[in-house]
Amino acid sequence: MASRSRLFDIMAVFGRIGLASLFILGGANKLATYGQVVDRMELVGLPFAQELLPLVVLLEVGGGLVVAFGRTLAAQGALALAVFTIATNFVFHDFWNMTGILAELELSLFFKNISIAGALLLMAGSTFGGRSSTAEDAEFSE
Repeated sequence: MASRSRLFDIMAVFGRIGLASLFILGGANKLATYGQVVDRMELVGLPFAQELLPLVVLLEVGGGLVVAFGRTLAAQGALALAVFTIATNFVFHDFWNMTGILAELELSLFFKNISIAGALLLMAGSTFGGRSSTAEDAEFSE
């Protein structure tokens, strides 16, 4: 039977992978729908959307991979993704400029992203504080 500490490590690994999957898949989807994403970025007024999008994809996929599987850069990746998530929230989910059902939807998405950023900050803080778990750490002990 796994010890309590090992069980925590295993749960942390799966939690990190689950959290990171949002960014890895999001970055991959942006590549698959590149032109549409550039159009959406331009629609909300982001300058240099064509040049900015490759950096966004790199941040999402690269940051997601280090959050999921990284050892030394996991906290930095989580912190970068948290800042990115909060920043993009104010650009793409501006519920305060909307009314009706669209405002309600954007409000929900806004606070979903705040929760995701909170999880990333929690992960970054616990990793910087000396408590981290990676797939390499997740072994059962008897």
